[in-house]
Amino acid sequence: MAIIEVQSLSKVFGNDPRRAFPLLDQGWSKERIAKETKLTVGVNRVSFSIEPGEIFVIMGLSGSGKSTLVRLLNRLIEPTSGKVLINGKDIVQLSPEDLRQVRRKKISMIFQKFALFPHRSVLENVEYGLEIQGVDKEKRRAKAKQTLELVGLAGLEDSRPDELSGGMQQRVGLARGLANDPDILLMDEAFSALDPLIRKDMQDELLELQATMKKTIIFITHDLDEALRIGDRIALMKDGAVVQIGSPEEILTNPANAYVERFVEDVDLSKVLTASNVMIRAETIAIDRGPRVALQLMRDRGISNLYVVDKLRQLIGVVTAEDSAGAIKSGKTLEDIIIRETPTVSPDVHLALLFDVVSSAKIPVAVIDERQRLLGIIIRGAVLAALSGNSGAEAGEIDERA
Repeated sequence: MAIIEVQSLSKVFGNDPRRAFPLLDQGWSKERIAKETKLTVGVNRVSFSIEPGEIFVIMGLSGSGKSTLVRLLNRLIEPTSGKVLINGKDIVQLSPEDLRQVRRKKISMIFQKFALFPHRSVLENVEYGLEIQGVDKEKRRAKAKQTLELVGLAGLEDSRPDELSGGMQQRVGLARGLANDPDILLMDEAFSALDPLIRKDMQDELLELQATMKKTIIFITHDLDEALRIGDRIALMKDGAVVQIGSPEEILTNPANAYVERFVEDVDLSKVLTASNVMIRAETIAIDRGPRVALQLMRDRGISNLYVVDKLRQLIGVVTAEDSAGAIKSGKTLEDIIIRETPTVSPDVHLALLFDVVSSAKIPVAVIDERQRLLGIIIRGAVLAALSGNSGAEAGEIDERA
């Protein structure tokens, strides 16, 4: 079950905002509506769902509606229409008191400008959310210290925010958001005020924390590289509407329209696509077969090597047509001629790290999982095709297995 489900959520700013809906149905643009009615369409009937533990990135250019959308998810901005279901309960219908409880216990928000209290220590900033919940002082201090240690700030509890670097201040903000153990983190341009190197460090920090926390994170950014790097899925917005939702690979390889295509055209695909995106099916043979069977299979399929696997499809090695023919003449078994030092990679390795392996390998590189099971193989043509924007199936006319 989705932890968050957004159904036809809209926000129109101005007097009598529902006047905008029939105009949108008639195809009026956001600009025309603003000019002729003085209404501003912030979010236009957006729908999506988010799974527990997912990093869901909402991105778009300035004015696309992404920051308005994230504030609708916790009703910092009141929706004009639509539903926001959290664990099946529509928070749009909640009373002020029930909404406060959701904000205190279910959702935390981390802002771009850190929003730290300058007169409070780091520890006091982190425990603030627990303090307003009425948590006992000793318990909230213990929890705040534990969270500061989690984000790498142990020993700085008594410091003031102005004594810390920008990256450290953002870690304090992150710790404060995590201290009350929320199910959902809303992060609005949380790293955009940081220098590029510190920003990358914070992205790494977030991914490392997420590996253990398993929180549901809605992350707002205008930076495509950041979205591709941290997002499990990305929702791309334009003029208040979501124009495409998909994994980073889907957004890059199958843009929904010309706008998305222009948005992603300058992305370095080698740093986004992985081995799993370009691998093709491997031709295999079981370890208990003989060299005659191997040679016949290679002839039938027009290839010059086969990948040897056991009954669990764990990779053992490779046999070639030449070695199989020799084994038939000399009376050797298939096991005698297996090349066991086979180049392998994991499915999540980025293409940028594959160039040296693929270019120097005499046979296609095997893709294996953590159990050593063979998932597929990578040929040079597939890598080049992916980087040029084509799919692995269009990898070119040369198959290095032949």
